[in-house]
Amino acid sequence: VGLRLSHIANGVSKLHGEVSRDMWKEYPGICPIIHITNAQNKKYWADAWLDEAFENKDREALIKRKTRLKAKLFDVVADQTGKLFDPNILTIVWARRFADYKRPDLITRDYDRFIKLLSNTKRPVQIIFAGKPYPMDYGAIHNFDNLTHISKNIKNMAVLTGHELKLSRQLKEGADVWLNNPRVTREASGTSGMTAAMNGAVNFSTNDGWVREFKDLNKTQNSFVLPIVDHNLTTHQQDEMDLDNLLEMLENKILPLYYDTPKKWWNLVETSMKQIVPFFDSSRMVDEYYKKLYK
Repeated sequence: VGLRLSHIANGVSKLHGEVSRDMWKEYPGICPIIHITNAQNKKYWADAWLDEAFENKDREALIKRKTRLKAKLFDVVADQTGKLFDPNILTIVWARRFADYKRPDLITRDYDRFIKLLSNTKRPVQIIFAGKPYPMDYGAIHNFDNLTHISKNIKNMAVLTGHELKLSRQLKEGADVWLNNPRVTREASGTSGMTAAMNGAVNFSTNDGWVREFKDLNKTQNSFVLPIVDHNLTTHQQDEMDLDNLLEMLENKILPLYYDTPKKWWNLVETSMKQIVPFFDSSRMVDEYYKKLYK
């Protein structure tokens, strides 16, 4: 006889609920598994001046403040690495816990294409990596060290040490593109992209965790999401296909949008900021826990 320890359980995104139910379906005595998607507290994370410009529909002020926030982040880049980044250049940020399934180094694995991307003077790119591996996760530590090694001779690539609350907020405030490329379906939810969107960064992600729900909120594009690759492939094959799709989308959609049609870029930024709340603000999440789980 199975022993039921809980009356109800929850996944932290719609997909996580689906995966969890499938994982436990053969076991007796399992309680119902629902989902309550994670969220973040906008009052804590969102830059007040940027948000004010957005609420006032003042695009000029929005762009001015975003540019200032980029410059403030680049002061940190200069302090830590000695590199001088330009607030007028599209800036990609990958920042979160270093873990194998999150693939922090994915964009660098086709090294020649990565160097070509960072050497493009017509549509220049800056990229920042930050985050922390667990102390005993030697694979993640090696990954962090390798990215640092790669960055040494690349003036527009920086790896920052640390990922505490202040730096985390600065990274989101200063990012144009928030890169998130976990191996689908390994990311239960993820939340960093929510707070990035609250600060005018556009999400660029594999179709996993919370992003799957965000991109499907309505018919207006609010992010860039990669197609799902066949899960029956080996992890190496999945990684290769995700990398090719990632670079293809970056080179042929994101960069042209940012540099060639800036008005459309800022339309996308504002759509992202509009749609991230109220659904991905913590008020909705707390209300759902109260009504659906702690009843």
